[in-house]
Amino acid sequence: MKETYVTSEQHPWRPTRRRLTDTLLAALAPVAVCSLALGGLTTWVGAGKAGSPARIVVSSGRVFLPYGDSTETAAFFDVSNPGGADDRLVKVTSSATDGEIGLSRHSTAGSGAAYKAALSSAPIPAGGELSMSPHGLDVVLRPKAGWRAGDLVPFTLHFEHSGAIETIAVVVRPSDPAS
Repeated sequence: MKETYVTSEQHPWRPTRRRLTDTLLAALAPVAVCSLALGGLTTWVGAGKAGSPARIVVSSGRVFLPYGDSTETAAFFDVSNPGGADDRLVKVTSSATDGEIGLSRHSTAGSGAAYKAALSSAPIPAGGELSMSPHGLDVVLRPKAGWRAGDLVPFTLHFEHSGAIETIAVVVRPSDPAS
């Protein structure tokens, strides 16, 4: 019987310096990516944003006193979201108004003409705010008769994730500087 000797080139399972180096380099890429992802998640959690829901704060509610025979007026609110998730204003209601209440955005066309467009919702980004104004986003409504400057009008702002938030708006003249 003849003895045969096996060399390392005949057995693929036997480690060589080249195979060990290739294996180490192949394993290094996923380990580096996982380490980077873990570092990012650790930073995110440390900043208090992990699992943090939207937290909506409504302030500075004001509504314009209707002028002349106008059947519509506008209300404005400052809405901030110090939470960690985006939210969306989807509806505004009030028991002190007549008819439908809607969101609207006022813009200017290239020729300087202004127009308004009805909106179904308005985004409030995480860590951001939405400041309504006569030159941007507002709430269009039909006022009940008898409003006077200084009156308080109750509103409920409905958000996609945060639910309903009740607030009040002060009736102001459109010419008031605080408008």
